[in-house]
Amino acid sequence: MNVKIAENWKPFLKEEFNKPYFENLSNFVKNEYSSNTCYPKRSEIFNAFNLCDLTNLKVVIIGQDPYHGEGQAHGLCFSVPEGIAQPPSLINIFKEINSDLHISAPKSGNLERWAKQGVLLLNATLTVRAHHAGSHQNKGWEQFTDTVISKISQEKEKIVFLLWGGFAKKKATLIDKTKHCILTSGHPSPLSANRGYWFGNKHFSETNDFLKKNGLNTINW
Repeated sequence: MNVKIAENWKPFLKEEFNKPYFENLSNFVKNEYSSNTCYPKRSEIFNAFNLCDLTNLKVVIIGQDPYHGEGQAHGLCFSVPEGIAQPPSLINIFKEINSDLHISAPKSGNLERWAKQGVLLLNATLTVRAHHAGSHQNKGWEQFTDTVISKISQEKEKIVFLLWGGFAKKKATLIDKTKHCILTSGHPSPLSANRGYWFGNKHFSETNDFLKKNGLNTINW
């Protein structure tokens, strides 16, 4: 696996790329992409980092797995490329933004504009086999992305971490809550949202309130 990652992330993560587990992970990913249809495209595996400048990092949103349907995944959690129908979780994210900030839902589900404002849209697992949810879990990606979260916690300050759902909430143990803002709620998927665990969390206004309070530019959601 050729690691195509933005220059300012390279020194931050260099040690990880040289570890034995990452070599094993790279071999696994190469074999999977050679013998199966996998998502996202190889060139988009590290999109979360390539579209979010480390020096401008303000918010981290943690997802679990890339979308495994054709054309959906492009390296940013919850996001889909232009022209692809918005998945149910993303529809519920936009509904909460509308309720919280009175911003109309966009036609496009592409969240690159968030990434470019300093939102790291990080899935715990960065690749998946087509139509097989969770197929690339427990191969090393989680060790890599847990390290990313830990290093951000250690080396940055005043980052907002949005942890949605049980899986993401477990990542709170990697984050220094004395330096950062951690907001948790249920997952935006219909199963969770329709039970009252998502809507009304006001995470988008709370994120901007925290950024503003700390003299940082807010996010245009």
